[in-house]
Amino acid sequence: MRKMENIRVALKAASKSDDFIQSDITIRHTLFHMSFYNSIINHEMLHRDLFTVIQLSHAAIHDLNDLKNVIPIEGIKFSSNLSEISLSLLQGFIYIQLDTDLNEGLLINVSDPEKGYRINNLSENEYSVIGPMVAFVEDLDTNLNLLRKEIISEKLVFEEQTKGSISKTRVVIAYMEGIANPQLLNTVRQRLRDLDFDVIFDSSTLSQIIADISNTPFPLFLSTERVDRVKFEMICGHVAVLSSGSPYVITGPTTFFDFFNSPEDYYLPWVLGSFFRIIRYMGVAFSIFASSIYVSVMTYHYTIVPRALLGPIIESRSNVPFPPFLEVLLMEITVELLREAGARLPTKVGQTLGIVGGVVLGQAAVQAGLTSNNLIIIVSLSALASFATPIFKMSNTIRFLRYPMILLAGAWGGMGMMVGVMFLLGHLLRLTSFGTPYLVPVFPFRYKGLKESIRAPYSATWNRPSFLRPLNLRRYTVQKHKDIGDDYSNE
Repeated sequence: MRKMENIRVALKAASKSDDFIQSDITIRHTLFHMSFYNSIINHEMLHRDLFTVIQLSHAAIHDLNDLKNVIPIEGIKFSSNLSEISLSLLQGFIYIQLDTDLNEGLLINVSDPEKGYRINNLSENEYSVIGPMVAFVEDLDTNLNLLRKEIISEKLVFEEQTKGSISKTRVVIAYMEGIANPQLLNTVRQRLRDLDFDVIFDSSTLSQIIADISNTPFPLFLSTERVDRVKFEMICGHVAVLSSGSPYVITGPTTFFDFFNSPEDYYLPWVLGSFFRIIRYMGVAFSIFASSIYVSVMTYHYTIVPRALLGPIIESRSNVPFPPFLEVLLMEITVELLREAGARLPTKVGQTLGIVGGVVLGQAAVQAGLTSNNLIIIVSLSALASFATPIFKMSNTIRFLRYPMILLAGAWGGMGMMVGVMFLLGHLLRLTSFGTPYLVPVFPFRYKGLKESIRAPYSATWNRPSFLRPLNLRRYTVQKHKDIGDDYSNE
């Protein structure tokens, strides 16, 4: 009796996820109960080798043994072990119980190992050299299947809603039960429940509608196509939102520093991961302020230029008819035009346009006296630095921020840049993502949270980020390995 109760409790706990199906089937006046995860089974196999065979069979089916003899599927086994049943269900098995005997049931393997993996679902926009490159696709069921295969745990829960008065788009909230904070979950549920929109085109549309603040150029949620990134975020206590028709998944709450983390950082030694992450932070600062510093120095503060550099700078600008402000603005807009044209054209043509167009236009502009060699170098490095950001949306924000800084530097020089920095910091301080401060762990300051902002070794990151307030703070236990040299020294 206790065994039956344990199985019933386990199946009830699994039913919290909307992709877990429990249904009844009557075969020759005998009632059977079926339980399975709809997102990871092979539906064609289920109907062809199970339902159709049972319906066409003329054999008498009175118990589980009779049912097992009829089904033409290998690997069918009886089980009453709770751990085996839970694990098998997460691997694509169907669990069938007889209505009159719930102590034991049949486990039938109807999984689809190839579902979710195809030749053209590799990560394109978040490419990495090391690590998995499997990306989400436009089919929601396939995306749920990918997550189920990567996180084989009954704690992974899917909650489905239908949004869009016209599109009737399926939207799924994915989280780890026992880890994600219930208050955070209630916030996500409430914002999606209150959503009133006609057509949900993409998950990016959802991220803008449910955001805390809409008047900001900064993305408040992480939008990614990588399965491993979403898996890592959910294990840390974040909540993921998927929508049908979109190959991107949004996760939150998100901080400013999350946009500069690459999954590749965790596949490399922590020293290298930290180094590359610091390079990205430096690239952000250079991309935003390099052009505006040039305008400020050339217009108002040229006295701070070292005498050794003053001569070459004067010589390169001697034939330029525009003031530094217009010169920088012209080059920045030219770079943006090349980038937009390259992005909209086919891949091979776009790459050719970007390389040839940049070289030809840069050289022609210098020879025509429209700009200086020094500015060409600064603008090119500034554009390259903006592309070092792993997340495309944040890369767009960084490129946008250059223009207000250039305008302020052209109007008031260094003082204008300081005003711009103060406005930028003030704006960042008031941003939140699902109620979480955008600049945490820097503000509010969280010393332990800095370990994830700058890649720390695994021996120091056993706890989940405390600002997420997860129900289970510890991710894993760090064990100190015994030095093999001690064994030899004792011999």
